[in-house]
Amino acid sequence: MPVGDIELKNRRFIAGAVCPRCSAMDKIVVDLGTDARECVACGFTDQRPGDPVVSKEVPTRVSRGAARRVETKAEAVKLVDEPSGEPT
Repeated sequence: MPVGDIELKNRRFIAGAVCPRCSAMDKIVVDLGTDARECVACGFTDQRPGDPVVSKEVPTRVSRGAARRVETKAEAVKLVDEPSGEPT
């Protein structure tokens, strides 16, 4: 039972989506197989853009592997309890 280019069983309505052509709300369906979207009110169709190219993470002090391997030497700390009532 095809409607436009999208079969009825493979499509889902997108809640709150607005058609870019006719501005109708809740009339956009998406094909689960191809990610094509279609407006059932005016017939507008559009393909979802492909996945963007993922760039490498920018190297910083935190993201560098060598920076994470440096260990800080532990030092003993002496806690001093000041008597109460005397200003410091």
